[in-house]
Amino acid sequence: MEHVLGIGGLFVRASDPAALGAWYREALGLASDETGVWQQADGPTVVAAFEADTDYFGSLDQRVMLGFRVRDLDAMLAQLRAAGADVAAEVQDMEGVGRFGWVTDPEGNRIELWQPA
Repeated sequence: MEHVLGIGGLFVRASDPAALGAWYREALGLASDETGVWQQADGPTVVAAFEADTDYFGSLDQRVMLGFRVRDLDAMLAQLRAAGADVAAEVQDMEGVGRFGWVTDPEGNRIELWQPA
């Protein structure tokens, strides 16, 4: 059976695509080139479906949530707070899975940050 090899792209609607792209590069340190290509580090990627009425993504209008792996969750959250980003106060620890935190981008999209165990 043929199967997919990995995530080929993440595409987000934005009222100001240039500004949102800059936010992802500057606030999250997403090292993408001028065409948006990013060579991510090796590691796991989770693909999971949630109930339609979940509040896990923030707004019910948000149909998809981006999730990024990070090396040091506390340092990333502190960096985002220092930059004035909308960072959720809570951090979640899942034994054997890792630690999770959340930030909302300037367009109102909730993003999950995951420090794997």
